[in-house]
Amino acid sequence: MFKPSPVCAAIAVLLAAPLVHAAPELAEDVAARIDQVLSATYKADAPGATVIVVKDGKTLLRKAYGLADVERKLPLAADTPMRLGSITKQFTSTAILMLVDEGRIRLDDDITVYLPDYPTQGKKITIEHLLTHTSGIVSYTGKPGYALAMQKDLTVQQMVDSFKNDPLDFAPGSRYKYNNSGYFLLGAIIEKVSGKTYDKFVEERIFVPLGMTRSAYEGHERDKTPRAQGYTRAPEGFQPSKPISMTQPYAAGSLVSTVDDLARWDAAVSSGKLLQAGSWQRAFTPYTLSTGSSTGYGYGWETGTLRGAQMIGHGGGIPGFNSFALRLPAEKLYVAVLSNVDSGMAPASEAAYKAAAIAIGKPFPDYQARKLDPKLLDAYAGVYRAEGSDTRTVRRDGERLVLQRAGRPPVTLQAYSETSFFVPDSLQSFEFSRDAQGRVSQLVVHNPTADQVNPRIGDAPPQRVAVRIDHARFDAYAGRYQLTPGFVIELSRDGDRYWTQASGQGKVEVFALNEKTFFSNAVDAELRFDDAKPGQLVLAQGGRELKGAKLP
Repeated sequence: MFKPSPVCAAIAVLLAAPLVHAAPELAEDVAARIDQVLSATYKADAPGATVIVVKDGKTLLRKAYGLADVERKLPLAADTPMRLGSITKQFTSTAILMLVDEGRIRLDDDITVYLPDYPTQGKKITIEHLLTHTSGIVSYTGKPGYALAMQKDLTVQQMVDSFKNDPLDFAPGSRYKYNNSGYFLLGAIIEKVSGKTYDKFVEERIFVPLGMTRSAYEGHERDKTPRAQGYTRAPEGFQPSKPISMTQPYAAGSLVSTVDDLARWDAAVSSGKLLQAGSWQRAFTPYTLSTGSSTGYGYGWETGTLRGAQMIGHGGGIPGFNSFALRLPAEKLYVAVLSNVDSGMAPASEAAYKAAAIAIGKPFPDYQARKLDPKLLDAYAGVYRAEGSDTRTVRRDGERLVLQRAGRPPVTLQAYSETSFFVPDSLQSFEFSRDAQGRVSQLVVHNPTADQVNPRIGDAPPQRVAVRIDHARFDAYAGRYQLTPGFVIELSRDGDRYWTQASGQGKVEVFALNEKTFFSNAVDAELRFDDAKPGQLVLAQGGRELKGAKLP
């Protein structure tokens, strides 16, 4: 909710190098090209975004696009406050490192030094594990049914109680898994060690010293400028987003700010203020797992490359808003995009990537679709292993390929060469390669900031074909099933069509594979029933199964 190379050498170059300013004509031309791209992304009559692009310490572009309030037709202003979502994590990690620099916290301390009642289940969970999403603690925002109660005001202890007794997902330090619970606990530790509430600590130690007058923990703003209304895309258009109590995201995602304040923040970070040089270096260095592999994540900053340039950054997603901010240290470039819509439009990250790529003179290519021989497309069909047990399945659909990641909707791939494909309106592209024997052996996924190599592990299973069954058979299954506390799946029929709806989500049409199994084309998932176990549903999705009992 609030959901990745070392860059320390690049930052050293940044701090030591003299400033070289681009000619005004060039800067104006670059700004115009960025503005053209962003104007096409954010329409004037819809929710939009505020954007700032800073190069060599000078602002290339500072502009607002779209509406702050759709119902009242109020335009966004460049200084409109927005929810940051998980960009908050940069401020939380910096607060922790301040306390480390003062000798009040050690990164390798067990969290029970500061939270003595936290059950670590016999494992050593360190402060660094929390900072790097490697603790193994269950992320509370990923628990089934979380969205149903996110509007409730809860204390810090009540929130910790909601996840502290869940079994660990993995041994601390052995895996990376993005985790809001870890950053929530960091907020509690800041309060315990400093004696100040989280909102007061970040205000007094970060926002006030840096002149960030419109930044705050939401609900504790000093500047009362109204923030933008947040929106969600629905079939009937943009609708106000679901409410959320900001006591829940807390130190993982409750801050609000403006692009101007974020530019002040970046200027402070890039000049080494607030922390010792070694602490900043650790913050930007990806964590190394016990297996020896890199996570691509430091302390509140993702790391990667963008168009060949080293990058640090972070995004955020929270009801009504999505955000992204990045720095290319060697290029002395900073881009921040804050958007007041959480779905139904290109994410803020794509806008930030496009703006940054133009600013350094390496814009993303504009791919042109071409047709390929169906036999060549058939050769690419198969199952490719992604991260862990996750997979990507590729099938031919007429003159195109369709790719579906386990548990996610399918996407259409269009060819731009005999081996390479792109997703329309996306910065992601895909490239197939062959082994020495000429067999298709892997799929390389080109993301804007990193590449992933997915080896081919088998043939694509046959496309599931819907069959007709007696409606009475489905009606016998219709009803509500509780899979976990607060997470319910409901099955219903509307004429000849079958539907399912999970807690806090929209309706999804399902089709009969046989009399006991139903599948969705929108998400790679199945619902299964067993006559020997009446009243029980099994949800199979992403290689996992959840069982639920029918509610009266």
